[in-house]
Amino acid sequence: MSVHKIRLRTSEVRDFVARASACDFDIDVSYNHLTVDAKSILGVLALDLRQILTVSCNGYSSEFESYLMSKFALAS
Repeated sequence: MSVHKIRLRTSEVRDFVARASACDFDIDVSYNHLTVDAKSILGVLALDLRQILTVSCNGYSSEFESYLMSKFALAS
């Protein structure tokens, strides 16, 4: 499992969810006590996007990892 800290803007949610949906493993996004499926656009939009979010990947995709690191990553 890999964990990444990201900051996500509302305008980036659609692309983030589409890329997460292309993965064949579970990906969760969380902030405080709320954890949602990264493949759910409504779930991701329900999070407080002003905060730093935690993305937990229960598998590995080099494409998704590269996407996270290049576009959003603050610290792993």
